[in-house]
Amino acid sequence: MTITREENFGEWYSELVIKSQLIDYTDISGCYVLRPSSFFMWEQVRSYMDPRFAALGVQNSYFPLFVSKDALCKEEDHIDGFAPEVAWVTKSGQTDLAVHIAVRPTSETIIYPLFKKWIRSHNDLPLKVNQWCNVVRWEFKNPTPFLRTREFLWQEGHTAFETKKEAMTEVYQILDIYANTYSEVLAVPTIKGTKTDGEKFPGGETTTTVEGFIPHTGRAIQGATSHCLGKNFGKMFDITIEKSNCEKKKDYVWQNSWGFTTRSLGVSIMNHSDDRGLVVPPRIAIIQVIIIPITFKNEEENKLCYEMCNSMKDRLIKCGIRAQVDDSNKKPGWKYNHYELKGVPLRLECGPRDVKQQKTIGLRRDHDKKQKVTIELKNLETDVKQILKQMHDDLLANATKNLYDGIVVVDSWDEFLKALEKGKLAICPSANTSEVEESIKKRTKEYFDRPDHDVKALSGKAKSLCIPFDQKRWGDISGKKCIDSGAPAQCWILYGRSY
Repeated sequence: MTITREENFGEWYSELVIKSQLIDYTDISGCYVLRPSSFFMWEQVRSYMDPRFAALGVQNSYFPLFVSKDALCKEEDHIDGFAPEVAWVTKSGQTDLAVHIAVRPTSETIIYPLFKKWIRSHNDLPLKVNQWCNVVRWEFKNPTPFLRTREFLWQEGHTAFETKKEAMTEVYQILDIYANTYSEVLAVPTIKGTKTDGEKFPGGETTTTVEGFIPHTGRAIQGATSHCLGKNFGKMFDITIEKSNCEKKKDYVWQNSWGFTTRSLGVSIMNHSDDRGLVVPPRIAIIQVIIIPITFKNEEENKLCYEMCNSMKDRLIKCGIRAQVDDSNKKPGWKYNHYELKGVPLRLECGPRDVKQQKTIGLRRDHDKKQKVTIELKNLETDVKQILKQMHDDLLANATKNLYDGIVVVDSWDEFLKALEKGKLAICPSANTSEVEESIKKRTKEYFDRPDHDVKALSGKAKSLCIPFDQKRWGDISGKKCIDSGAPAQCWILYGRSY
């Protein structure tokens, strides 16, 4: 690495994802290749989520990439939210298409005409489908690998219920899966909450979210969302059922949609990596343990060293650990730097002396180079499993500390601005109205974009991130005044700049 996080975080990140072989560029701006190591990370996310979705009765399906203009535009609020980002197919060869076809930015309008066909009565509910696929959202500036890309991978779940209670139960169940995926797989903490009306999903009734934080930029990032769409899409697509009771013969279904994207990988990479390169949480690492033989000129000793390294690898693989031996003719120092840059969680070294003593020397990627540990060969599997678990726990603990150190409780407008100037998020008392939300966006943009403002500081507007579920964590809201309007506060709302 030639650039540090402190010098220029954006350039550091761009160098990191290329040199660590996570991505490669194509000739289309904002479209990236996921190389094997990063695609493996995504596969681990899927492997964690899929059985948990299945336990809720969700079944995987696949729906087309294209959506008709009529279907996409059927729900006015929905298309208004996505209109600037929609990519359109307008030609077939040299022939203009009579009706333009959109490349899916999301699949509600593709799937719900089919829901209308599949759902007739309450006996057809609940209907729960999920697909793992790609989507395209075209118009934006400053593409960032994983975080802002024109094409990205995600899962999107779409479900239908007879009652609001059933729908809302699932909304929170899915959000818990998302939060647990971040913490248990990616070693990243999140804050669960509800989006304000101004930030909720276009055309939906309620949006819940897990919000992350990138401490080195002072920006929040929306981690994943789980939406209750209410009956809105049911009305648009005429998805009706015969009710299970006799009070009302026909009614519209309650619907949810929820999604989790490859953005999550970028959140993890940004939280954990350092100026030496990538730091990969063990549970998503394509190589969890790299074993490096330390050889000299004695061929017999070298042979024994290679045998011990390969025996270690076989034992680790047998117990479910992804291990490799680098027996190339490159020098050990080169190998150390190579696997450090790629973020391999644990390095094991083995030389002639180690063969005689039946031990190996280990170093965690997130530790200082001097923090080596000795592992007795007889305890290899147990010790390596414990080291990898401890590394995950330590990464999560450190990221959790950074998250909460990055949130400032404020009671006034001046405190709010000072928190933002320091690259923090602000939890503040709010009247929770659309007028307050728009006012805060406008006032912060005007303040931070003024000519005399520090050019090195973050610029642009701050927006509401969520209304945290855990309101008590931030104190008693009673008697508090909204930092913008001065009206009695209704709740604590988390604000900040966001990716």
